[in-house]
Amino acid sequence: MASSEEDGGGNGAVEEKENGKKRRLGALATAWLIFYNVAMTAGWLVLGIAMVRFYAQKGTHKGLFRSVQKTLKFFQTFALLEVVHCAVGIVRTSVLVTGVQVSSRIFMVWFIAHSIKQIQNEESVILFLVVWTVTEITRYSFYTFNLLNHLPYFIKWARYNFFIILYPAGVAGELLTIYAALPYVKKTGMFSLRLPNKYNVSFDYYYFLIIVMFSYVPLFPQLYFHMLRQRRRVLHGEVIVEKDD
Repeated sequence: MASSEEDGGGNGAVEEKENGKKRRLGALATAWLIFYNVAMTAGWLVLGIAMVRFYAQKGTHKGLFRSVQKTLKFFQTFALLEVVHCAVGIVRTSVLVTGVQVSSRIFMVWFIAHSIKQIQNEESVILFLVVWTVTEITRYSFYTFNLLNHLPYFIKWARYNFFIILYPAGVAGELLTIYAALPYVKKTGMFSLRLPNKYNVSFDYYYFLIIVMFSYVPLFPQLYFHMLRQRRRVLHGEVIVEKDD
């Protein structure tokens, strides 16, 4: 009996120590996520203000991408941390889904808009830039206030209503931008690998972009209707039952 009590006391101390460690880690994770989301909200807000100022001063969208590209590249690339957040478990979201969403944005920034300067003045580029900016300011401010347990209703409303128009508009902007890039990619053969070569492998960036465009067909409806279900659940309190395939 004496031995059993000692063991029990030891286990209790270990459990208490483990629980305390988890609480400290949880507090640190929350503090980091608040900092991250505040920084991202501020970054996209700075980007949005810069875009408005540019258009107000110049009266045209031409040259806008070039003027904001450094800020855009930094904060969009910085979003790779969201994949890390999912991987280490401080955010309960699928690593795969988050990875696809973040990498698709980075792909648009670095491998389309940055790499193909001839398309930087396309209206479609400005379209997805405006959509991304409004979306990210709304999304990151939503996460920030939610973590602080003080979520204004307007922020919640905006988070689950703006996407209805912004999501399709953003997809349209991205697809039109990729489409505008196709002639330049085909003409220059950029990022393509022709045979023969020492690796004995060929890759055609032109056809890769066409495949990327077609990939929007099955992916967009899934993500869009998922957001619509989330909207009904959050704003209207509906219980959504996900059906197994």
